[in-house]
Amino acid sequence: MSSAISDFIRNRIRDDIENDVVDGSIVTRFPPHPNGYLHIGHAKSICLNFGVAKEFGGKTYLRFDDTNPLKESTEFVASIQEDVRWLGFDWEDRLTFASDYFDQLYGFAEQLVESGRAYVCDLSADEIRATRGTLTEPGSNSPYRERSVAENLDLFRHMRAGEFEEGSRVLRAKIDMASPNLHLRDPVLYRIMHAKHHRTGNKWCIYPMYDFTHCICDALEGITHSLCTLEFEDNRPLYDWVLENVSINFHPPQIEFSRLGLEFNVMSKRILTTLVDDGHVDGWDDPRLPTISGLRRRGVPPEAIRDFCARVGVTKQVNLIETSLLDFCVRNALEDTSPRAMAVIDPLPVDVINFEGDDIALEAPNHSKNPDLGIRQLSFGKELFIERSDFLESASKKQRKLTLNGIARLRYGFIVECVDVVKDSEGNPTELKVKYVPESRSGQDTSGLKPRSTLHWVSGANAVSAKFRLFEHLFNVREPGQGDLGDELNPTSKIEKDGLVEKVVIDEAWDRCQFERNGYFVRESDSTAATPVFNRIVSLSSGVR
Repeated sequence: MSSAISDFIRNRIRDDIENDVVDGSIVTRFPPHPNGYLHIGHAKSICLNFGVAKEFGGKTYLRFDDTNPLKESTEFVASIQEDVRWLGFDWEDRLTFASDYFDQLYGFAEQLVESGRAYVCDLSADEIRATRGTLTEPGSNSPYRERSVAENLDLFRHMRAGEFEEGSRVLRAKIDMASPNLHLRDPVLYRIMHAKHHRTGNKWCIYPMYDFTHCICDALEGITHSLCTLEFEDNRPLYDWVLENVSINFHPPQIEFSRLGLEFNVMSKRILTTLVDDGHVDGWDDPRLPTISGLRRRGVPPEAIRDFCARVGVTKQVNLIETSLLDFCVRNALEDTSPRAMAVIDPLPVDVINFEGDDIALEAPNHSKNPDLGIRQLSFGKELFIERSDFLESASKKQRKLTLNGIARLRYGFIVECVDVVKDSEGNPTELKVKYVPESRSGQDTSGLKPRSTLHWVSGANAVSAKFRLFEHLFNVREPGQGDLGDELNPTSKIEKDGLVEKVVIDEAWDRCQFERNGYFVRESDSTAATPVFNRIVSLSSGVR
C-alpha cells in the first residue's frame, strides 16, 4: 500500500481499502473528449489517475468520451494516445470508448422511460434554457412532461430510427424543476444528431449526453474512484441519480479536485481551438501553447511535467500556478543530462588582427559537472563571432560587456582587447577589431590580466549557420481569456534569429543541449530545411527553488 504521498484523494483510497469499501484492486480512468489536443491541465489528471492506480497496485482505463461526432476525430484520438504514452503511462489492454457502450446506454435510457423517469420533450434548446429557471427562481415544467410511458417509449424509438429532424426532440430525465441544483432540473439525456460518428459511422442518429454516459461507463468498467475536476462538483447529484435509477449493480464515488491553472496560458479547449483555427499559432503543437504536443515540440521532457504535477499537488483549492515553477522543473530535468555547447544567436563578427597561422585547437568539457559526457574541440582563429549584445562602446562597472579599449575573456579561450569598431552608415557596429593575448590561454594564463566579463563565442572555422526560435508567453496578461483575445496576445511571443552554433552539435546529432548563457534548446526533429532550427526550451536561471 502506498505511503509516500499524502493528499485527500490518496487518504480517501487508503480509508476505503482499510474499511473494505473496495472489493478488489483500485480502478481509475482518464476519460478525455477527443475534440482537441491535450494540455498540461490534462497532464495533472493523467498523472493523478495513472499515478494512484500504480501506487495502490491497481489499473487505469483510457476511455474516450466520444458522444459528440460533430467535434471529434481520429486525429484527436491518436494524439491523445501518443501524449499519454509520452508522459510515461500505459493503459495496457484497457483502451475503451463511450461508443463501445452505445447499445447498453440506449437500453438504460429505455429503462428510465419505462419507469416514468424520463420523457421525450419537443421544446427547442432555447426554450429548454428559458424554462430552466435561475439560481433563485425554480424552472417550469415542460408541457410534454406528462406524456404517457407508452407515448414516450414510442417517440424515443422513432428518434433512434432517424424519423425526426435534428433538434426537434430530446430525451429528458424527469427529476425536479424546482431543485436548487440546476443540473437536476430535467436534464437532457439524449439529443438527435444526424452526423457520422468516427467509430460507429451512421448507425446512430441520437447520442447520449456526457452526464448520462460518464457515470454508466464508470460503473460498467468497475471504476472504484471516479476522479474529476471541481467544475463537475455540481454534476455529482446527477451522476448519483442516474446510477440509482438504472439497473446497474455498481456505484462509483465521484471525487473532485481543483483544475490546474497556469499563468499566461489558457486551458480552455474552445479558446485553444480558436487560436489554432484562426491562425494565431502554428497548429496544436505550437511550442507556445500549453498543449502536451506543444511542450514536447518545445523540448520539455516528460519527467519535467510529471515533476511539475507532483509539486502542484492535489487539493480542492483553485489557484493559478506561476510559470516559473514549470521552468524550474524543466531546468531540473535537463541540468544533469544536457551537454553544453556555444551558440551565437545574434552574431557580431570579430577580426583578431594579431592572429596569424593555423587555428589553435582548444578543449572544452561537454558538461562542467558530468565528465561522462566527454570533451569537445574548439577552434580559435582569426575569424570569430560574439553576441551583439555583449559589446558596448562604453559600459558601466555593472555591465559585464566587451568595450572599446576594454578586455574580456572568451570562454575556454583567450583574453581579447577591442581596439576598433567598424560601423555602418547608421552607426551600428558591423565588426570588431581585437587583439588576443597569447599568454592568456584558459587554464594556462600567465598574463596577469583580470577581465570582468567572460563571453561565449564561436569561430568561423568551427561553426554552422542555424536558426533560433525564442519563445515567450503567448499572452501578455497573467489570466488571459477574460477580454478580447486579440488584445491579449503577445506580439513578440516568437522571435526568430539567424545565428551560428558549434559544429559538434550537428556532427554529434545532439537533441537537447544547453547553449551556454542562452538557455536550453532542442533541435526541430522534423525540420527539413538545410539550416538546422533550434527551439529554446527554457532560459537559464541561477535561482534555486
